Amino acid sequence: MVESGFENFNIILNTITVNYNSTLSHFDNRSTNASAESFNAKIKAFRNQFRGVGKVDFFLFRLTKLFA
Repeated sequence: MVESGFENFNIILNTITVNYNSTLSHFDNRSTNASAESFNAKIKAFRNQFRGVGKVDFFLFRLTKLFA
């Protein structure tokens, strides 16, 4: 990897170098994490509906009953 002398550019270059295989696989396979993001949004909405989580084990039990 060639250093440019510009710190911000080097950070971007490093990010691209580390992640280019997974980035390119999106264009090959058209795979995204949209379903995981949607599920996370549902969990957040459910949690906000009850204003937080008191007991984690009961929260996970409710999630499995609703979304499993």
